[in-house]
Parts: sequence; structure tokens; C-alpha cells
Amino acid sequence: MTKPKVGFIYAHPDDETFGCACLIRELADRGGEPVLLCATRGDAGKTGRLGGMTREELAVLREQELRAAGDIIGLTVIQHLGYPDGKLKDVPREELVEHIVHFIHTHQLAVVVTFPEDGISGHLDHVAIHHATNEAIFSGRCPSVQKLYYNAPFAMRGTADGVTLQISVEPYWPMKAEALRAHQSQIFSIERVFGNLEQIPENELTRGEPFVLAWERGTHWPKKHEATIYDDLI
Repeated sequence: MTKPKVGFIYAHPDDETFGCACLIRELADRGGEPVLLCATRGDAGKTGRLGGMTREELAVLREQELRAAGDIIGLTVIQHLGYPDGKLKDVPREELVEHIVHFIHTHQLAVVVTFPEDGISGHLDHVAIHHATNEAIFSGRCPSVQKLYYNAPFAMRGTADGVTLQISVEPYWPMKAEALRAHQSQIFSIERVFGNLEQIPENELTRGEPFVLAWERGTHWPKKHEATIYDDLI
């Protein structure tokens, strides 16, 4: 039986590894075909130990890093839109929506995963992708989509209320750490969030990958329930 396809729609190279590496790997290990749409090339975001480089050089490097991380976590497709990093808020919303609709149609996605409304960090690129993804799905032009999930890292602070899917990092930590290391241009940000990559993070915020079921076809509100990955996600 063919597994329904799951699509991850994010703003920058590394977004997929920070929040979804374990989920993507589990989907791939279960015979799924996780695919990624990345809106920018990350050309404004060097936080590593590398020397000086132009924005174009950084963009090329970050595409290479994403390919390496994607191989580790199990992405079957990586598609780039190539917009300038930090400028998604200036892209006409309808233009972003068209790209997302086309991506969903091309891969006949049954499930989509993206940022929550605040983009987790408040980054305006993240927020722009959230709204464009919502608009694409709620437009009625993506009938293949049955469920929409948001990353929900801060739901882990003291309570997991609202979290409908949680992937434990511990069994996947060596894999996730390797994928994080692939994003060397971002290593300072990575170490700030995850600490020493040689050991599983002790921070509750980084011990699991939690997600909220934001929308399900045929319902107005998600119902919280416990299930295995494919029972719950698909």
C-alpha cells in the first residue's frame, strides 16, 4: 500500500532539521516520501565559524548544506523557490500561494507541516510562509490535503495541551545531530538551541518534536488523541 505523501513547507535551509528531523526520518523509515519546499536560499543568515563570503556564496553553500541534511533525515524531494532571505514579507502573497499550490498539486500531498502563526521565533519569513501555506490550503484549490500541522515547540513548556503529535528525539538523536552538523553555516544558532551535539539535549524544548493538528478536512477543530505516527498523522 502506498503511503500518503507528507510535505514540509518552510522558509530557510535548516528549518526542517531544527523542528522536524525526527518526524521526517520516521516517515521515511516507514516507507513514506517526505518532501520539502524551501522558500529562500538562506543568503542572509551566516552564524557559523566560516570566513567572509558574499550572499551568493552563502546561498550556494546553504543549498549544499540542505542537500546533505536532507539525505540524512530522509527527504525524497527538496524544491527551492529562491527568494532572498529576509524578504518574504515583500513578496506578493498571491505569488507565494501559487508556488505552494503548485507544489502541493505536483506531489499530491495528503498532509502539510509548516510554522505556526508566530513563526516560532517571530521571524517575518516564517510568518509569511505560515500565512501563504494556510491560504493555499484553505483556498479550496488543494483537495488532496487532508491535514495541516504546525510545529509547536513552546507547547512543551509545562504542559503539552494542544499537542496532537509528539516525536521523541532520543531514539533519533545521533541522526538529528548529524543533520544539524550539516548546517555548518548555522552552527552558532544550532549550539545556542541544542547545546553540545555530542549528547542529547537536556532542555525540555529540544527533547521532543511536538506538533499541533491545526486543521483536518471535514472538521472545524482538531480532536486531541494519542496514536502512532501514521495513525495520527495520516
